[in-house]
Amino acid sequence: MLTLSNNGDTLHYQLDGPSHLPLMVFSNSLGTDMRVWDPLLPFLQDQYRFLRYDKRGHGLSSCNNLPETIGDHIDDLIALLDALDIEQTTLCGLSVGGLIAQGVAAKRPELVKNLILCDTAHKIGPVEVWDTRIKTINEHGLGYIADAVMERWFTSAFRTENADEVVLWKNMMARTPVEGYSATCKAIRNADLTQSSAQLTQPTLCIVGDEDGATPPDLVRSTAELIPNATFEVLANAGHLPSVEQPKALAILIANFLNDVTEPLSRFEAGMRVRRSVLGNAHVDRAEGNKTAFDEPFQTFITEGAWGSVWSRPILSKRDRSLITIALLATLGHDEELAMHVRATQNTGATLDEVRETLLHLGVYAGVPASNIAIRVAKEAYAEMGISVDGDKNS
Repeated sequence: MLTLSNNGDTLHYQLDGPSHLPLMVFSNSLGTDMRVWDPLLPFLQDQYRFLRYDKRGHGLSSCNNLPETIGDHIDDLIALLDALDIEQTTLCGLSVGGLIAQGVAAKRPELVKNLILCDTAHKIGPVEVWDTRIKTINEHGLGYIADAVMERWFTSAFRTENADEVVLWKNMMARTPVEGYSATCKAIRNADLTQSSAQLTQPTLCIVGDEDGATPPDLVRSTAELIPNATFEVLANAGHLPSVEQPKALAILIANFLNDVTEPLSRFEAGMRVRRSVLGNAHVDRAEGNKTAFDEPFQTFITEGAWGSVWSRPILSKRDRSLITIALLATLGHDEELAMHVRATQNTGATLDEVRETLLHLGVYAGVPASNIAIRVAKEAYAEMGISVDGDKNS
């Protein structure tokens, strides 16, 4: 499990997908954890990688310091993005996660390239409603309101046809720490992002389920009208959690929106981006600096054909492709290229142990001599990087 310590609390997060794909960051709703996005991700995984996290007081994240303002949650997400060296991303927020997303986009606009707001608004609900809910859960616990919350989260048809699944979502909500839930209710109650959201400049998609009982379509529409040039969409047969109830339809809306607002990279640009991410800037800069009119067509060919086509494809991660490439180069006896790709494992995430097992496997299917030579080349490459084959750093 991945964690970040921030201001006395521990945030639980998960980062999935090949690193060469564009990143999408998700912020979830009140009473849910990062699993609320699970049904959606399979429909987007070929195009994006994902960062999800449990906001403070939810899921596996701690709640030592109660987040009683939306600014606390905003700062938590900014701290996570900064800690992971994320420079720009598509940010997708659901309900209170949408408030957080709007706040991050306003406070640190350079971090947010595109904004997707699901079943949320610039201001959610009157103060009296939140005060009543806070009083009720503090007196009776979250289980007391769980059935009523499910009616707002899901349509009647979904609750009937997926009764067993709804029980699990109800359990998730009811088992949220009361102090974390209550503090976040206060943060929502006190949040009014009308002024800051009216100044947002990022391309924005606002989505709402047509039967959302928590943030009704008219409320979400008012937010879309507030944010300059925002797009508004209503999802049929969905309540407050379209990522659960209509994940495929939601994925289509998201993908179409991002395709419309994203200027496509040329095959060469895409290839150069992946090539640098695998081989490193220093290596690519040397190759580009040594390029002449004689080999320029070849350099363009490998950048577009190998890096911009095969290496840029989804499904296999850079780590997977790295190990496959090492095995093939070793089999064919291309020692110089093999050494280069062993060095590149520092960028692809393939570990020394995984390379060792790959070259051992090679001895079975490509022959002992090929494996023996490849092991020698790999050991030399690791030595150049200051990495002992015993697993200890020499420098």
